[in-house]
Amino acid sequence: MRFSLCLLVLALAACRQADPVAAPAAPPRSVQDPAPTAYASERQDFVVSEQVVGLDHPWSLAFLPGGGMLVTERAGRLRRITADGSVSAPITGLPEIFVDGQAGLLDVALSPGYPQDGWIYLAFAEPNFRGNKAGTAVVRGKLQGDALIESTVVYRQEPKLSHGTHVGARLVFDDQGNLFVTQGDNRVGAATAQELDKLSGKIARIHADGTVPADNPFVSRAGARGEIWSYGHRNVQGAALHPVTRQLWATEHGPMGGDELNLPKAGLNYGWPVITHGIDYSGRPVPGSQGKAAPGMEQPHHVWAKSPGLSGMVFYTGDALPGWKGNLFLGALADKALIRLELEGDRVVHEERLLTERNQRIRDVRQGPDGALYVLVDAPAPDGKLLRIAPAPATTAPAQAALQ
Repeated sequence: MRFSLCLLVLALAACRQADPVAAPAAPPRSVQDPAPTAYASERQDFVVSEQVVGLDHPWSLAFLPGGGMLVTERAGRLRRITADGSVSAPITGLPEIFVDGQAGLLDVALSPGYPQDGWIYLAFAEPNFRGNKAGTAVVRGKLQGDALIESTVVYRQEPKLSHGTHVGARLVFDDQGNLFVTQGDNRVGAATAQELDKLSGKIARIHADGTVPADNPFVSRAGARGEIWSYGHRNVQGAALHPVTRQLWATEHGPMGGDELNLPKAGLNYGWPVITHGIDYSGRPVPGSQGKAAPGMEQPHHVWAKSPGLSGMVFYTGDALPGWKGNLFLGALADKALIRLELEGDRVVHEERLLTERNQRIRDVRQGPDGALYVLVDAPAPDGKLLRIAPAPATTAPAQAALQ
């Protein structure tokens, strides 16, 4: 009888569907901003217009061929915004999602072959059987109307260790069609980011169907997970391919101080928590830290002494905002800014803070098909927003944007 009851519980758990946090009373809606706010930056005058308001902690967006986009809300909702600006009800058919703290529905990415195969990939926090812990997972499926169909989980972090913190996650396809999945260390006491038998604190690399590439660095090492690309990461919430070198770039949250920009390479150890340029939230050294450097561990490509709270990122390659072409843009949560970095090759040579006067947490930034930048403001409804950054009309006299 006891064994049969266990089987029944397992079967019921397997059938559970997503149960997002209760939707806000007023659904998100598109707006026609009659007077976009004008700004001046060091390299480019621009205007910011609100496109959608009322989103609930929007996390990521992906543009659909033919117009429109998909937007994730951390509370477990995926929405389609059409080319004319209408906002759908939540897409049905998502898997069960662990929603607590930093955990929930996270990144969204389209397959490189989307016009032919129709695959959509979602990163999310997946609960364990008891529902009290979570791990980063990736599901892929296809849109049919306002439903996700043919969905399959192609990646899941085991063991699941997070109680709602440090789950990542960004999704980036490389030029071979492999998928990078960024994660966090789950903020557990042990240094799991250094343990190769666990996926927490790692960047993983998988084939689009979830199988492991034969050339991954640890695929043949006994006791190591073959999915691992790089390790020793604290919480990677920004990632993109460089438009010229095609190298993966990633941003990583430090503790108090020590946010990092890295170029993660196969098999390398990025040090957390053994080395860090930050300190613990207690004001003391990070437990287990040996300081800022140790043999066999990579230094950050670029580091911030004071943590901006780095999130989504994009390399700007468009023509609509020519003063920014070739720049790297980063969302900043703690500093409530859009960070613009000028580069010489791979080297960061200058930084400018944009949108500081708006006092809004920037979760993601993407380049649209129209060459504009689209920004997600991370806030609960009704304050979560989609913004569009476009060039200022010649007749606009922009106010000087505040710099930090």
